[in-house]
Amino acid sequence: MKKLILMCACCLTSLATYSQTEEKKWNVGFHGGLIQYSGDIGNNFYQTNQAAYAFGAVSISRYLSRHVDVMTFFTRGETGYIDHTRMSTPEQPNYFLLRHNTGSIALKFNFTGEKSIIRPYVFVGAGVIWYEKVYEIYHERFEYALPSFGGGLNFSLGPVVSLQIQETFMYSTSDNLDHKVGGAQNDLFLYHSAGLTFNLGKKMDADNDGVADKKDKCPNTPPGVAVDALGCPLDKDKDGVADYQDACPDIAGLPSLKGCPDKDMDGITDKEDRCPDVFGTALLKGCPDSDKDGIADIDDKCPGTKTGYKVDANGCPLDNDKDGIVNEEDACPDLAGILAFKGCPDTDGDGVPDNEDRCPSVKGSIENKGCPEIPKVDIQRITVIASKIYFETGSAKLKLISNASLDDLADILKRNEAVNLTIEGHTDNVGDDAYNLNLSQKRTESVKEYLESKGVASSRLTAIGYGETRPVADNTKESGRAKNRRVELKTSY
Repeated sequence: MKKLILMCACCLTSLATYSQTEEKKWNVGFHGGLIQYSGDIGNNFYQTNQAAYAFGAVSISRYLSRHVDVMTFFTRGETGYIDHTRMSTPEQPNYFLLRHNTGSIALKFNFTGEKSIIRPYVFVGAGVIWYEKVYEIYHERFEYALPSFGGGLNFSLGPVVSLQIQETFMYSTSDNLDHKVGGAQNDLFLYHSAGLTFNLGKKMDADNDGVADKKDKCPNTPPGVAVDALGCPLDKDKDGVADYQDACPDIAGLPSLKGCPDKDMDGITDKEDRCPDVFGTALLKGCPDSDKDGIADIDDKCPGTKTGYKVDANGCPLDNDKDGIVNEEDACPDLAGILAFKGCPDTDGDGVPDNEDRCPSVKGSIENKGCPEIPKVDIQRITVIASKIYFETGSAKLKLISNASLDDLADILKRNEAVNLTIEGHTDNVGDDAYNLNLSQKRTESVKEYLESKGVASSRLTAIGYGETRPVADNTKESGRAKNRRVELKTSY
């Protein structure tokens, strides 16, 4: 008994499909287990003193009646035996090893019905054995297995799956596979197998909706769903969407909207559409927005807003300073102004709006950008200052004597904020042209940097070097060259 339990335990790792019912008539299986030999040189049935020889198999079975199935069985494996009681000789080896494949067909007789938890059975049939050209076989051989018989047990694990254990005996029509011919019987093999069986085929009512599968036009109805006589889910409004999936089961609608209607065809169901009779957008809950300002027409108090204008909750353009000019058209959206100045104020009343007025708190002129005219005395003073700007010889470095004049120039510019200053540098024609041009440019930049250091905005200053290109005197004379080495200061608004 102990040896039998050990043999069966070795076979429990296989899979099979077997033992079908009237509703599941077909099955296909995969088997596995061990093969043992009995013949002229010994008997290994239910013994453990020999090496284990494994096999794999496939089966196909068909239900015939409550107690009878027909099955085919295909195996591939190895078997062998060693007679330890005698020595091997070339004339009479004491061992053999074979690789063989079998195919058999048999009738299977079940002792209990298909609904039984445990189903013992026996079977009998015939088959073919094919020995491959390896090991002891030098040429392929084909033999018959007649008879092939056995028995087993099916343990039901559910309506589809069962655990199956089987013993199969195959009686060979030859007697020399073990290198010995003698005795009263041919070579015999025993197959131990185990596995799981899976019944194939449809149930009579696979979806349990009360309609037989043969009449069921909707065989995959979910559990608990009410169906009609054909087994299909009910659809009261006849819109093609079953009631259990229909968000509006009493009103015909669209499948794309879970069975709900959409009169304006904007993709939003009527029950969720604020404007069910007018095509709209999902963002505005089905309402249109004619001026594209993000406010639905039914809420928009300013429906003609220009494209791109920002609006408030009522759809009207924003006017931060409440001056009657909308932000997008207001040059000063945060300061109340007048329409003539595009919404900007004019604090000093000089006709120049504050955003363009260089002197917004002092009344000036339009020509001077809102600043008063620069006094003539200051213009004259600038001309004098230009003649008192000195540089180190051959250098752009300002001489200290120039600082007082430039300080005076900075004060004049700061008093007259509307005035811009152009600093022009000139040289005589002594030396290289390019050198003179570069020197004149650097000298004007030195003057500009000095004025910036005294608080004059860089945007009001322009530095241009002309080199020797604009002489005012004869460069052939020393007196003329002295006049040509100069800085000119020009004011503008």
